[in-house]
Amino acid sequence: MRTWLKFLISLAIALLVMVAFRAVGMTIYTINGGGLSPAFEAGDRVLVNRWSYGLRVGGGDNSFFGYGRLWRQPIEKGDILAFEHPTEGDIVICRCKGLPGDTLDVAGETLVVPSLKDCADADYYWLESINKDNPVDSRLLGFVSEEYIIGRVVMIAYSHNPAAPFWNGWRGYRFLLGM
Repeated sequence: MRTWLKFLISLAIALLVMVAFRAVGMTIYTINGGGLSPAFEAGDRVLVNRWSYGLRVGGGDNSFFGYGRLWRQPIEKGDILAFEHPTEGDIVICRCKGLPGDTLDVAGETLVVPSLKDCADADYYWLESINKDNPVDSRLLGFVSEEYIIGRVVMIAYSHNPAAPFWNGWRGYRFLLGM
């Protein structure tokens, strides 16, 4: 077989493996705002483990199958996780502050986080940003359904100041920081 054909086949296989790994294994998201400062800075690229709470299958309006998780693992208080914004589809990074069935005091109001045990349609979570000035969390969105949770943030893979040019602004002290 010709060398160039072997190269193209190897390249195609490598691309397929990379796409499959990113779709079901790990993926990288960029922190855009300051809602998680000082733990995260704008420009941080965080690695999210899609398997941490079980692999999401089905769900969504256009899905043939209902929502479910294979090899389901519990979400714990304090976990920093990525979820899809329920209406806009953006990816949001927040800390889990309330589990299904928990009673919370939020701004002087008592809230009970809905759960399947309480005849809710899914388990829900109360998710908050570290920075109280960021409105994109449960204080704005309400309870977040488990269906929208992608996975747990594992580490900061690398970081680049978004205001700096590409060749400058790399934050070496923020490379491969574990959570």
